This record gives sequence, structure tokens and C-alpha cells, in this order.
Amino acid sequence: DLDVVFSLVLTMSLSASWIAAAVLVLRLCLKRAPKWVNVLLWGIVAVRLVLPVSIESPLSLLPRTEAILPAVTAQPIQTGTAPAVGSAAAIASGAAVNSQPNWLPVLAWVWLVGIAVLLLYTWISTQRLRRKVREAVRLQGNIYETEHIDSPFVLGVLRPRIYLPYHMDSRDREQVIAHEQAHLRRRDHVWKPLGFLLLTIHWFNPLVWWMVREASRNLELCCDDEVVRAKDAGFRRRYGEILLHTAAGCRAPALSTYFGGGKKLLKGRLANLFQKKKNSAAAVCVVLALALPAGSLVACE
Repeated sequence: DLDVVFSLVLTMSLSASWIAAAVLVLRLCLKRAPKWVNVLLWGIVAVRLVLPVSIESPLSLLPRTEAILPAVTAQPIQTGTAPAVGSAAAIASGAAVNSQPNWLPVLAWVWLVGIAVLLLYTWISTQRLRRKVREAVRLQGNIYETEHIDSPFVLGVLRPRIYLPYHMDSRDREQVIAHEQAHLRRRDHVWKPLGFLLLTIHWFNPLVWWMVREASRNLELCCDDEVVRAKDAGFRRRYGEILLHTAAGCRAPALSTYFGGGKKLLKGRLANLFQKKKNSAAAVCVVLALALPAGSLVACE
């Protein structure tokens, strides 16, 4: 039944919103932590978005989330000729309840239409991107070059390919390839479509939009960290120049890992290149994040 499915999704989304709010608070002490910690925190929220159970604990700071189910009012059938005491009041109360509109079926259909619109938009944008790289030329292995794109990216889930623009300098290309190969080693070409799937199901929740955006941002920061790890300031400056020349103004399609990502993301990535990381604070915050929702599993009713 569509109403029941939508009610369950509402329950999972509401519970995940509390965890997302807790993650938002924890991020205040994660500014100088390794970016993989942020990815782990968003993973905790993502798990809650797909689990049809409520994660609760007496020690948890999260409030108890009750299942959101459609209100079903059943009026008892009166038998016999003599009405029961108080039956008139009960009938009047039941009539008042029944007269109220039930918006759940309408909202369920709106939710379904929203899913269809997002899937259609993503399919169209992905097909447009595939047409751009249809005539790409193999450079080596799974790396291709084409003149129809402005920024490198990885496209594909089962057989991912790295696509580079033709005009790239050979020195820049080596570092960009290292970044995209870091995406492949981390399986980001799989995690990002899964994140978009969660967004498609919970599209009505603004916190999920924010979570998916921040998670995608952290994926790029993690790969930047991997490329510049143990490198000197000169290498980091050169890598920052590549970001400025290659990534500025480029927007990432939903199902691909793009080297670009817009001015705001670019600013954060440039600052991250020269930021010192503190693992100790990160470890404490991860433990706190795991402790908040930890506890017994209570099935949604």
C-alpha cells in the first residue's frame, strides 16, 4: 500500500533528521579534522535513512521518534435496538473525525511524482553527458580525452571511466588523474549514485539535500588530501593552480564525480590544501557521533 510505504519513509526521514542535526553540531569541532571523518558521519545518517527501525538508547541525546502512520478511524457497529449510554456523543465525535480530510494519500502521490521527476531529470542530464563523451579517445587504460568537456570527471558505476579535456597540460594531467583514481579506489563512483538514490527517496526533506551536497563536497576534499599527502608547499600551490584553472565554475552531475564543483566548493578545497589536520579531535567526535544514536533497535510501528 502506497500510504503505508510513504508513512515508513516519513518515519525514517524524521529520525535521520535528528541525527543530521547532531552531525551539524559535531561538525563545529571537525573543521581541522581529516575529511574522511565527515564522510563517516554522513554515512551514519545515510544508514538511518534506509533502516526501517528506530535507533534509540537511554543515554542518547536524540529524542524518541514515533512512527508516522496514517490515522485510521474505525466506527464500531451498533447492535440491538437500545442505544448504549453515551453513544450519541461517540457518534458525533466519530462524525467530526471522519469529516476531516485525509491528506496522506495525496501526499503519497506527490512524493511518488517527485521521485519520478528527479529520476527523469537525472536520466536526461546523464544522457547529455554521455553524448558529450561519445567520441572520446582512449589515452591509456580507462582514461579518455575529449574536446567537449571543460573539467575532468569519472562516469560509470560498473565500468567507470576517467574523462579529461584535450587542452590539459601534461603536468596538470598527472595530478588530475591521481585525483580521479583516488575516487575510484575509494569507490566514490558507487557511493555518489547511492547518495542520490537516498535523495530521490527523501526529496521532501531539506536536510537530506544538504547532507548529499556536503557529502559530495567531502568526497572531493578526501581525494585532494590523498593527492597532496606528504607533499611540500610547492606541490600544493601547483595543485591549487590546477583547481583554479580546471575546476572553477564547473557543476557536478548527480551520478558522476567531477573535478569541479562551483566557486564555493573551490574556495573550501583551496583552503583545505594548506590546513593542518588534527586526528585526536576527530577521533573524539567520531566516538560521540556513534554514541548518540547507539542503543536498542526498535521496529517502527
